[in-house]
Amino acid sequence: MKDEINRGEYQCEAHLDLYDSPSCQSLATQAATGRHLQVLSTLNKDAIEVRLCEDGYSAWLPMPDLDKLTLAQTTYQAIALTRTEIHPRLPDVIAFTQNASKVPNYYLWGGTVSPNYDCSGLMQAAFAASGIWLPRDSYQQADFTESISVEELQPGDLVFFASDQKVNHVGLYLGNHCYIHSSGKDKGRNGIAIDRLSTQGDAIARAYYQQLHSCGRVVANYQLNQ
Repeated sequence: MKDEINRGEYQCEAHLDLYDSPSCQSLATQAATGRHLQVLSTLNKDAIEVRLCEDGYSAWLPMPDLDKLTLAQTTYQAIALTRTEIHPRLPDVIAFTQNASKVPNYYLWGGTVSPNYDCSGLMQAAFAASGIWLPRDSYQQADFTESISVEELQPGDLVFFASDQKVNHVGLYLGNHCYIHSSGKDKGRNGIAIDRLSTQGDAIARAYYQQLHSCGRVVANYQLNQ
C-alpha cells in the first residue's frame, strides 16, 4: 500500500493512534473510525506524515497501520453551521461528556476516542458526536470560539485555563458554576470529572479556578482556512 498511499484522500477503518514524530514514541492525537486524512509525506520508512481533514492536525501514522486506511469515496467537506443551528445540539454535547465520565477512564495525553481522553480531546469528541468540529488543542479552541465573560456563561460553553497566560486546559460548562473536564494525574483527577468554577471545592478545584483564563462560545463549525 505504501506505493499508492500518496494518492488521494483516505478514511480510517479503525481507531488510529497518531504520533508527534516519525519515531512514534509519543502520542499526539487519535483518529476515530471514519475520519478523513491526507498524506503529507511518505519519505520516512517507519511512518507517514498525515493531516486530519476535519481539524487540520498533522501527525505521524506508523507504517504497520496503513492497512487500516481505505481510499475515501468522497472528499471531506466541512458543513457551515450557525450558532442558531449549534445551540439545540448542546444538550447532546453535554450528555456525551457525562456519559463518558460513567465509563472507567483515565487521562490520556493525545486521547480523543473512548474511553480515555485529554482535555481538548474530550471537547472535540463531544462536539464531533453532534456534527460540530472544533480545532484539536485547547489554545486553538480558545482562539476559535467567541470570547464571552464569565457572567455570560451558558451550558455548552467552554472554559479555558492557563499557565503563564498560555491556555493549556479546557472544560465544558454545565451551569450552576460547574464544568466537566478530563484532567491529568499529577494536578487533576486523572480522568473525567466535574468541578466547581469558584473558590469553593477541594484543593484541585481551587487550583484550576485560580488559573481560569477565559471563556468561549462555539458559534461555528471549524473549517480549514476559514
